[in-house]
Amino acid sequence: MTNSNQPPLESFTRIQILVFMGVTALILLMISQLWRYFGAIKIIPVIFTFQAVGLGILIGAGIISVSLIITQLWEKYRISAEQYLDLIITPLVFPDLIWVGLLPGLSEELLFRGVMIPAFGYDLLAIVISSVIFGILHLSDRQNWPYAVWASIIGFILGYSVYLTGNLLIPIVAHTLTNTLSGFIWKIKKIPQKK
Repeated sequence: MTNSNQPPLESFTRIQILVFMGVTALILLMISQLWRYFGAIKIIPVIFTFQAVGLGILIGAGIISVSLIITQLWEKYRISAEQYLDLIITPLVFPDLIWVGLLPGLSEELLFRGVMIPAFGYDLLAIVISSVIFGILHLSDRQNWPYAVWASIIGFILGYSVYLTGNLLIPIVAHTLTNTLSGFIWKIKKIPQKK
């Protein structure tokens, strides 16, 4: 049930969304590199192992599963997530969803986990700070706060995986998988059912 007093969010075109995602990814990558350079920060490395990929897949699958459950139990989150996904995913075509996974999965993980956590002290407080900032990044308006809260929780999970393993590949895989599969699930649910 949506709030009838709130005007609907303005729709974007497929090209606008893809350009916005690309520009945002570039900005986040530039911030990461400038912060790393001027802050003399040693970023968390990406270490390719099958174990890391498997753990990233497992974390991503867990995030998607919990998100599907929360969608059923928390109406405000469901409404918030549906508004966000409708705005961002609906105009896209299926191949675009790969970019929905990859661009944020790489750029956001480099900044929020790879650079911020070491910059803020590589401890639990650093994970919390980076997670809250990550959640705020996902706050499109005041009504979207449940989605931002969930993004903060996901940010903590991804940050904690880096903290435990020292491998940025794990949250990259989890984030990429979460975004891509969430987009596919949303698109499939929106396909008109034949009777």
